[in-house]
Amino acid sequence: MTTSPDSPQILKAGLVLLDATTSAVQRVVVLQYNPDSLSRSLQVQSATIDSSGGGDRSEVMRLKAPPVETWKIEAEIDATDQLEVGNPTALRAGILPQLAALETIIYPPLATILANHTMASAGMLEILPMEAPLTLFVWGAARIVPVRITDLSVTEDAFDATLNPIRAKVSLGMRVLSVNDLGFEHRGSSIYIAYQRAKESFAAIPTGATVGQLGIGALP
Repeated sequence: MTTSPDSPQILKAGLVLLDATTSAVQRVVVLQYNPDSLSRSLQVQSATIDSSGGGDRSEVMRLKAPPVETWKIEAEIDATDQLEVGNPTALRAGILPQLAALETIIYPPLATILANHTMASAGMLEILPMEAPLTLFVWGAARIVPVRITDLSVTEDAFDATLNPIRAKVSLGMRVLSVNDLGFEHRGSSIYIAYQRAKESFAAIPTGATVGQLGIGALP
């Protein structure tokens, strides 16, 4: 079956790793297949009155920061098509390169681990943890968000003759990093601001909704 040239291009979701100082792209991880669903949750950051009636009532309607937003996707990786056409990488390693590209995002580089060990052995009293690259999750042009990966699980469910995985399901949990997390001077904050600005632009599009649609003529 051929694809019509008039068919719209289907964009892929994925991750981009940036140098937060220079904005240089260090790695791009494109998901092989777009997930069927994207689960998001938003935790409101506001002052509240507790169950005993305590708390500052003057703050109850105030939003202190953007919501804590978490995203969850389930993705599939499959080397079947590549194996059928004799792709040399798939034949040699299955989907290990794709899995490694995802997994090493949450590893400190081995070179840094070894360098820190050398410094510790030399008597360095304080060794600061390295700052990871800025990770962006891209789900279309309107939703590019800086994230911290909070959990990653992989279920490998098919293997080749040398036990390389050739099919797997990946569950990826992410926390969106807002200006409240990063500070306004961080490169990720400008990306977050663009994300929230796009969201506010969509919210401003007229929908024609009226209170009459709620079954009331006017508010009390």
